Amino acid sequence: MKKILVTGATGFVGQYVVEALLSGGQMVIASSMDGEKARKASWYGRAGVSYIPLDFSRLDPAIDYFRALGAPDVMIHLAWEGLPHYKEAFHVEVNYPRHAALLENMVRNGLQSLTVIGTCLEYGMQEGALGEDLAARPGNPYALAKDKLRRRLEELQTGQPFSLKWVRLFYMWGKGQSPKSLISQLDKALEEGAEVFNMSGGEQERDYLPVEEVAAYIVRIALQQEVEGIINCCSGQPVRVKDFVEDYLRRHHKKINLNLGYYPYPDYEPMRFWGKNTKLKTILKDE
Repeated sequence: MKKILVTGATGFVGQYVVEALLSGGQMVIASSMDGEKARKASWYGRAGVSYIPLDFSRLDPAIDYFRALGAPDVMIHLAWEGLPHYKEAFHVEVNYPRHAALLENMVRNGLQSLTVIGTCLEYGMQEGALGEDLAARPGNPYALAKDKLRRRLEELQTGQPFSLKWVRLFYMWGKGQSPKSLISQLDKALEEGAEVFNMSGGEQERDYLPVEEVAAYIVRIALQQEVEGIINCCSGQPVRVKDFVEDYLRRHHKKINLNLGYYPYPDYEPMRFWGKNTKLKTILKDE
């Protein structure tokens, strides 16, 4: 049994990761900035999990955070503030240095295994099937900050050996997702009995997974030691957004008229991209 630290444990993905770890019999140290929100989490107070609050705005370089956060065997770093505001400069100016400082502190004080959540947006405007060997071309502050953090951690490895897995998430859905997300907005329209759902043209192709599956993959990636570096966490299967929405409605036996083209396509994403999941498949096959 390992002791796993999960930062961002009250976030959308983080709550599912904690549940997946507990289901697997692991000891969990859950951490987040908001203790009140943590107390409302499904995992709070359960056997096998302890909670330690951590405010990134008050990091003290004199503190040994590795020991302050329970001396974990593995750290899964999901915390990141300010999403989904991808274009805001604070990702680079504030988030990047804070997160880099914490992770360097953890490693220099004894952390041996680190899994960090990245983003498919690090690939920038490249289209098609995106493999981990593609050069990163971040095109917005959020993606740029994540890319800078990955590069800094890779540099740290040259003088401070530790296992680093950089997990690039693609698209996901599930209970607890941001109210601004596509499926959350669709569910709200259905609950309100709306006759029409406004959306983009829906022709863009994306790579979707349910959040429960994403969380399970993150745990399996973090706990294995054979595959390291950049790892795409994705289905490997492109689907048009319009088809994804229509399939979601069919599976839930719901109907609503789709007002396609109401919103413009996002300017920070290419029209058609999905992930290659060769490394993920290797991990799943080897278990």
